[in-house]
Amino acid sequence: MLGLTLKETARVLNEGSVTAAELCAACVARARQVQQLNVFITETYDMAGQQAAESTLRHRQGSRLHVLDGIPVTIKDAFSTAGIRTTCSSRILRDYVPPYNATMVQRLVDRGAVLLGKTNMDEFAMGSGSVDSIFGPVRNPWKYNFQTRHQEQDSQPIRDSCHDLKPKSMQMRTMHHHVTSTEDSDWFITGGSSGGSAVAVAAGICKAALGSDTGGSVRNPASYCGVVGLKPTYGLLSRHGLIPLVNSLDVPGIFTRCVDDAVIMLGALAGHDPKDSTTVSDPFQPFSLPEHIDITRLHVGIPKEYHAPHLSEETLSTWKRAADMLEDAGARVSQVSLPHTPYSIVCYSVLCAAEVASNMARYDGLEFGHRGSDHSSTEALYAQTRHEGFNDVVRGRILAGNYFLLKRHYDHYFTQAQRIRRLIANDFRKVFEGGVDILLTPTTLSPARSYRWFVQADNRTRTEQEDVFTQPVNLAGIPAVNVPVSLSEDGLPIGLQLIGQSFQEKTLLTAAKWLEQQVNFPHLQLPDPSEMS
Repeated sequence: MLGLTLKETARVLNEGSVTAAELCAACVARARQVQQLNVFITETYDMAGQQAAESTLRHRQGSRLHVLDGIPVTIKDAFSTAGIRTTCSSRILRDYVPPYNATMVQRLVDRGAVLLGKTNMDEFAMGSGSVDSIFGPVRNPWKYNFQTRHQEQDSQPIRDSCHDLKPKSMQMRTMHHHVTSTEDSDWFITGGSSGGSAVAVAAGICKAALGSDTGGSVRNPASYCGVVGLKPTYGLLSRHGLIPLVNSLDVPGIFTRCVDDAVIMLGALAGHDPKDSTTVSDPFQPFSLPEHIDITRLHVGIPKEYHAPHLSEETLSTWKRAADMLEDAGARVSQVSLPHTPYSIVCYSVLCAAEVASNMARYDGLEFGHRGSDHSSTEALYAQTRHEGFNDVVRGRILAGNYFLLKRHYDHYFTQAQRIRRLIANDFRKVFEGGVDILLTPTTLSPARSYRWFVQADNRTRTEQEDVFTQPVNLAGIPAVNVPVSLSEDGLPIGLQLIGQSFQEKTLLTAAKWLEQQVNFPHLQLPDPSEMS
């Protein structure tokens, strides 16, 4: 049952051939067997067992709350969860326990989803590899040799099932899987910053996961891990309770095994939230996708500027094959231009640093989070708290952002970046007004790289490389989705990105489902947990 999609799983739960409690137990067993991947920061297996038992009872009584009732999900550790530690993979929030749920989390809970835990990520979502976490890096399950690597033993007693656990009993175990030797760096990165959520879906731990996407942090790991990663239109999903990185760019994102599952999750999560003024007030109409899709009226644009330096031959070949498939099936495929794309990464870097500097100011050691021990003055306490609480990446962006926001630099950097952002958004608008329905691009420059290669350069360099195809979408506020398309010669996933018009998720995901049907991507199939013991 671990290999089933969310839609298929919901069907077997509704039929009664599998109970939510049995499904939860299987997912927990899978999570424990692949714990080397370092997916979780905080596991909530006891709470999940209670939720699964309640869902099992509802199914037996014929009172299912929603198609998500009983479905195991995971949450990126940037979303606030009531009574469950929320760390953003940072020391400064290591022991922070929010008093409320983020709206996205609450909507999952209200629909009966089973929450397995909080997933690992780059600290404060600043990164593209999920390697900059105080809890250690996340490992990609593709090509990972579980049999020859040592597994750390679970420090908690292992239970055979989840459905007999005491209410309100919640396991909140910290995972410490730091890379300590060269020999232990021979594995592939997950992408970031939402790497833990992507791996949770790819490895069969859950059926869907929440991530956040500021410059590609859902689509990038989705591509590297061979899953669907959806970044909706800005304002379609509520940011309330999502600890902010860049308010004007952050979007909650969705990881699933297939496009239909992403549609189900979108229908459950989208809609106006009075707690988030940036959500659109128009009611969201959930939709479903047909099985037989006609693309003869579809106009697909291929941006010429996305033929970027360092684009791998395998990714380029996959991109060309997909364009040919669309054209052969009757779609109109034409080259288009997004002329300001070369300036987008610089624009993104300035705006990101500026908003980071503002957002990180709240972490002063007084109200919540880590507090330094130097009480000689308020300034000394602030300085020590932030030095100890933030890693070099976060401190670097704070310094850069404050520099850009200085009065003498504001117009030269921040104002100019805002103007370029407008030009980038206008590039997309003009292309879509010209009759193009969707754009087809690579998601990443190449398949996943080895950890050893990735850490040879600093975070900023890698982020600028890895986000080249994804961050313009965030600057424009439009939707995009990664679809896994093929495997490289080394057996690693290669994904492609489809970009749509604002609030046209149905058109975007219809095209994505058509592509998914044509390529029949070979999803990762891990052995049964009992075979990996």
